[in-house]
Amino acid sequence: MAEESQTIYSLSPATILRVLPQIPDHRLFQLELDDEADRQRFMHQPGQFIEISVFGSGEAPISIASPPTRNSTIEICVRRSGKLTQALFQLGKGSPLHIRGPYGRGFPVELFKGKNLLLVAGGLGLAPLRSLLLYALDRRDEFKDLTLMYGTSSPDTVLFKYELLGLMDRKDLQYLYSVDRDTEGIWQQYVGVVTGLFDRATLSAPDTYAVLCGPPVMYRFVVERLLALGFPREHIYVSLERMMKCGVGKCGHCAIGDKYCCTDGPVFSLDEITHIPEAL
Repeated sequence: MAEESQTIYSLSPATILRVLPQIPDHRLFQLELDDEADRQRFMHQPGQFIEISVFGSGEAPISIASPPTRNSTIEICVRRSGKLTQALFQLGKGSPLHIRGPYGRGFPVELFKGKNLLLVAGGLGLAPLRSLLLYALDRRDEFKDLTLMYGTSSPDTVLFKYELLGLMDRKDLQYLYSVDRDTEGIWQQYVGVVTGLFDRATLSAPDTYAVLCGPPVMYRFVVERLLALGFPREHIYVSLERMMKCGVGKCGHCAIGDKYCCTDGPVFSLDEITHIPEAL
């Protein structure tokens, strides 16, 4: 595709390289752009998203789950929940699709460098944070203490299970995880909501940036805990992906107060959205 023909609506052909099942109705798709010029042009920040298009089934915005430090391929973690994702789940290795993007404002990684970094994820919210987590691990010397808190509803709903197991023995990462319930009694770690993990963490609020992504109900309680620990509002970042559609601020689906999640976000500092009650 010629450079001068590129617009915010331009589609780039891509191919599925691998499909990795996760938990029921969740899959990790590894994609590669077909055109070398597109591959060279594609640069993203952790926290940004792309629009995935399958012929005859429309398109949908999906967060990029891979870091820019591994930019030879693009990974997305998809939950089957609508027409586009249903069509995507019918595709396998070698199948074609189209991509546009990346879009949105990602995490301010330059601001985080030289500081402690706390990632708090709930459920599928680990997918966008995976991009930031792997970025920080790939450039580990650029960050101070690195902490991941991850909570899911049950042991059967842990995303990237084997990948996370590989992180448990790392000495340069504080990894804490929880499940809301364990009916079979097989979970060996903390059982309870993700905010309970704060009692097990070693954190220094003034020198730490916190990044949150998960179900809406999680945000309020985690933010309350962070503020109680002394985190400044400008040190708390959230990813607000809900209701996004077109990706370029034209359809209005993702409007919250005076902001559009797709163009002003999806990453916001708490300080930026405190005046918008419906944001969290």
